Amino acid sequence: QVQLVESGGGLVQAGGALRLSCATSGSIVTFNAMGWYRQAPGKQRELVALITSSGSTTYADSVKGRFTISRDNAKNTVYLQMNSLHPEDTAVYYCNAHLLPRATMVPTAYWGQGTQVTVSL
Repeated sequence: QVQLVESGGGLVQAGGALRLSCATSGSIVTFNAMGWYRQAPGKQRELVALITSSGSTTYADSVKGRFTISRDNAKNTVYLQMNSLHPEDTAVYYCNAHLLPRATMVPTAYWGQGTQVTVSL
């Protein structure tokens, strides 16, 4: 069974930094695009950053220059380095991965359980 497990969230003061990790487990044939989304209270879930299998990246305008997404293909893990955090970055952050699981051989999008990031003034 494929699972995504996130870690690294927490409480940080404005201007601080956090690093989120998302580790995948299960029998997976191929890893395609992986990304991070976030959802603040009362708001829709939004894309934060995306990285393709070839390493191309896309960022939301609000995080450009502050956040960096990366992936370690050997560890099947994707990271989000968040610097210069603002209170408006407060949200639940979700990992998303487009994978081909061996069990079904059907391309499927998976979500992690979410990790809370809170940025205080």
